[in-house]
Amino acid sequence: MKAITKYWFLEGFSLFKKLGMPSMMKLCNLLEMEHVDKGNIIDMGDRDKNCIFFLKNGSVKIIDSENNIVKYVVKKGNIFGELSIYDKDNSSKEVAIALEDVVICYIESDMMEGLMEEYKSLKNGLLKIYGLRIRKLETRLQDLLYKDSKTRISEFIKVFIEEFGEVEKDRIVAKNLLSHKDIANLTNTSRQTVNNVLSIMRKENIIDYDSKFISYSKKTI
Repeated sequence: MKAITKYWFLEGFSLFKKLGMPSMMKLCNLLEMEHVDKGNIIDMGDRDKNCIFFLKNGSVKIIDSENNIVKYVVKKGNIFGELSIYDKDNSSKEVAIALEDVVICYIESDMMEGLMEEYKSLKNGLLKIYGLRIRKLETRLQDLLYKDSKTRISEFIKVFIEEFGEVEKDRIVAKNLLSHKDIANLTNTSRQTVNNVLSIMRKENIIDYDSKFISYSKKTI
């Protein structure tokens, strides 16, 4: 695909906002692009070399391939696989699964490291993303220590809807992308507990959901 098309795909990424057009075009010439259908696996360790991925459309969940547990969810305009730069030995333990039809661009991590040395804004941007991942993990550990399972699940649902949803009149509506097992993984609870909590939240009119969408009223925020 032409570099100018890749440029258009990467325009929405905050990571590249400080790069000028010439630098962006240089980056685009190094990128590969791929369409992945919903439900398919993006095996980050099954390529010639480790890569960093830029998610233009759709969303993916990142799974620890050793225990099949969901680690986090990535939405469009964000990156994943950055662990291949900072922890080369363990990066192959992650697998991404497309929660929707997605469009990704990817670059070999060695090439990205070279660009990071050339462009300080890229280096700082990736360090910030990596730091946020660690902070979210620390928050999950604190929640596990100090919050009960019902609170962890209900707070996760609200944060997910806010992050992945859009305002429609008086409600925030998101695609219902995660299974109860996924939510259980992300909140360190059981699938049955997730099912019970979601049922209670719906009965109390805190949220509403079906197989396609999940939402809650802005009045409950």
